[in-house]
Amino acid sequence: MENAKVYAVAFLIRFIYVVMQIFTKAALNGGMNTYVYVFYRQLIGTVFLAPIAFVLERKRAPPLSFKVCFKIFLLAFVGFVIFLDTYAVGLDYTTTTSAAAMINSIPVVTFVLAVLLRIESIKVKRLHGVAKVLGLILCLAGILTMAFYKGPQLKSFNHHHLLGHGTSQSDQGHSKWALGILLMTISTIALSLWIVLQGYVLKEYPVKLSFTTLQCLFSTIQSFFIALAFERDFSKWKLGFDMNLLSVAYGGIMATGVTFYLQSWTIEKRGPVFLAMTTPLTLVIQIICSYFLLGEVVNLGSIVSGVIMIGGLYGVLWGKKREEKDSKIQIRENEQVCLEEKETATPAPRIEV
Repeated sequence: MENAKVYAVAFLIRFIYVVMQIFTKAALNGGMNTYVYVFYRQLIGTVFLAPIAFVLERKRAPPLSFKVCFKIFLLAFVGFVIFLDTYAVGLDYTTTTSAAAMINSIPVVTFVLAVLLRIESIKVKRLHGVAKVLGLILCLAGILTMAFYKGPQLKSFNHHHLLGHGTSQSDQGHSKWALGILLMTISTIALSLWIVLQGYVLKEYPVKLSFTTLQCLFSTIQSFFIALAFERDFSKWKLGFDMNLLSVAYGGIMATGVTFYLQSWTIEKRGPVFLAMTTPLTLVIQIICSYFLLGEVVNLGSIVSGVIMIGGLYGVLWGKKREEKDSKIQIRENEQVCLEEKETATPAPRIEV
């Protein structure tokens, strides 16, 4: 029963992200400015999380020094502002299927950054090291395939767009498509860097909900000035009871608030590797929703690149799992050797007076 609950929550997390991509794409296709979208999403996320964090963690939160506050400020800029702004513009230039395929590379990119920062290691003479290297190569091949190969279009049987705005990859020129993939790659690197660096900051400020709320607050301020620089017409900042409001509300509450708790719960139950292995579900769910429900044109290149990146992801994860297993075996063998040496050691001669 417990396993079924964990699998259900993991599926729900991926489904929430898929719906977020669909709503975001619909709002952008409807003319909403990408930078204004990011600002409103972070604002709603802050308003949603702040009272919850205050009630649950006000007594446990340690004093916030200027040094830690500045680190959280920079972390918010990398993991929220750079990630969301480049992601939103990239999504505007491509499709939701491409975005879902790119998400598959996040665990692999995170691993690469961890290796560069010497948090992880690669032993190329061992089987798990070879698996990691091949996984990284496949991930890079998938990104390049998505950028430079579209392939034939797989047109949907559904020609009615449920959200009012169709998205066709043929509408985008090749230059915009390549730029969109480049921006999504930058957003992936930014998010992966945020995942790696936040572990260090959490050691200094170990209250997760307040930590996330502060990042949302700082990113709201940062994204406001960025949106102000790119969009001076305040008439385009207005939100009505339409897809724009639904998109930013869903992104702030569900994608920022709810999934944070669900991911923490899943990691606590089954560990981060299990959560990472569920990442390809995003692409599967996205293709089904885009193709059969939204009438979105899906090209073969996005599917092929997604499959290649899934192979790379599982290569790295398998190598990581095998490395941990070999490490545990080595520790047990060392302990056994030490125990045998103690048992066979000749006792020192006793000197009688």
